[in-house]
Order: sequence, then structure tokens, then C-alpha cells
Amino acid sequence: MVVTLVGAGGVATSLGVALLGGGHEVRQVWSRTETSARELAERLHTAFTTDLGCVARDVDCVIVSVKDSEVGRVAACLSTGALVLHTAGSVPLGALPQARAGVIYPMQTFSKARLVDLRKTPLFIEAKRTEDLPTLRGLAESLSGSVTELPSDDRCRLHLAAVFACNFANHCYALADELLRGAGLSFDIMLPLIDETARKVHEMSPRRAQTGPAKRWDEAVMRRHLELLNGDKMGIYRLMSESIHRRKEV
Repeated sequence: MVVTLVGAGGVATSLGVALLGGGHEVRQVWSRTETSARELAERLHTAFTTDLGCVARDVDCVIVSVKDSEVGRVAACLSTGALVLHTAGSVPLGALPQARAGVIYPMQTFSKARLVDLRKTPLFIEAKRTEDLPTLRGLAESLSGSVTELPSDDRCRLHLAAVFACNFANHCYALADELLRGAGLSFDIMLPLIDETARKVHEMSPRRAQTGPAKRWDEAVMRRHLELLNGDKMGIYRLMSESIHRRKEV
């Protein structure tokens, strides 16, 4: 397929590289900033623009990969008969005004500086018209070995679960890093623990894998921990501990 990428962030970068690897052509990259547009276009050996009015129309597909709150506004500026897709987890399909519209949501964490292998990333798809679904599925299956059709409401729930499993978990890493620096320790010391925690949930449910003072409600340990905390960390510790204890395995 011939594709235009609207957006040049982390998702668009990994998606663009995956498209080339899947045998597709990226005709053009759009970004609101010339630096971002140029960098990704050079990486994909293609043209770029910062003018939505100049986005290539003679393509098979336009993939909109911008900030969630901008998806509808940006898509409304596109004049094309191509299949228009967005990549957002919690943005409904209806945000795209085009008749030929769909979603291709990669459930993964993306950063511009780190490429993600989409072949190992689950893709969730949805099409406005039934007749566009085979084209969308074909595109998705050329990028990933895991493709699932999922409606907007369920995709939003999936995205919410991903926020808990990824974004909130990573924020806990950031809080741990702050505590470690207070003791003159490097975050690297946490990596074996993080890796084992992730490995465990490949073999058992998260609830069964849960350990720690909150699960057994060790009040002496928890009280000592709270004495070392202040600000939002104290509230987070209390809230998380109570939530863990309520869900403990019987």
C-alpha cells in the first residue's frame, strides 16, 4: 500500500519503519514542526510537509498519529478519498469525519528514540465501512502477528488497562528512583526485581503474583514506610496498599 503518515512522534516513527519493512511505501510525512517532519521523512526516505492542505491525496491510506485531543481536528483538515486511520486507544472511530475511516491501535509504549518491533505488538482494528475491513486487516497483518477487531468502547477499556499496567507502573518506577537517590543508590538495583515481577505474570495471574507488606497487612512495616514519605508519595502509598489488601488472594 501507499501510505501518508500524519504525525511524526513515537508511534509514527515505529509505524513508518514497520510499513517499509512490510513492503509498503510511505509517500509523505506531515508534522506541524518542520524539524520533526524532516527527521522522520529522512529516516523513511520520503517527502515531508507542514501544511495539512498539502498532504498527499493520491495514496491508499492516511494514518493519523497525533495527540489524542488533536485527532478529530487534524482529520477534518484532510481532503482525500483514501482510507483514513487513527492510532489512538481512547479516541472513538467517530472522531474521523471521513466515510472511509478506521482505527489501527498498537497496544505498546512508544518513544521516538526507541523503535518498537510491531511484529510482536498486538494491533486492534476497527473500520467504519464493512468493505474497508479486509484492506485494514491486510495492512495490520503485514505489520503484526496479532491482529484483533475491537469496537471503540472496548478499545477504550483496553487503553485504560494499559494505562494502569504501563503508565502508572512506570510512574511508580519514577517514584522509586526518587527514593533511591535519597539513599545514594542507582535505579539499576531495581532491574532484577522489575524483571522477575514481569516474568511472574507470564505464568500466574497478577493477583496471585502479588507480594509485600500490604498483601499481608504488616502494619509495623507500613507505618515505618509512611514515616519515610511525604507529599503525594504518602497518599499514593496508602491508596495502593489499601487497594492491594482488598484484592488479596484468600
